[in-house]
Amino acid sequence: MVDEQRLARARNILDNKLFVESFETLEQNIKETWLNTSVRDSEAREHLWLSLRLLGQIRLHLTSILETGEMAKKLEEYHL
Repeated sequence: MVDEQRLARARNILDNKLFVESFETLEQNIKETWLNTSVRDSEAREHLWLSLRLLGQIRLHLTSILETGEMAKKLEEYHL
């Protein structure tokens, strides 16, 4: 996929209200579930922690595509 297309798709995803709402809802649900786990249920907390990390990594990857693409555009503009 061409870099311009990747940049545009990443921007569309990150600006999509449904995407943002979905990630916020998922994050909130995971945190609430985590807080309501039993003291003895460390395995469930570990899975929930991993879920939060994965959610963050997905968001970070899309943001990275966007920022890298924008930085490349700036460098092109300044002929660097």
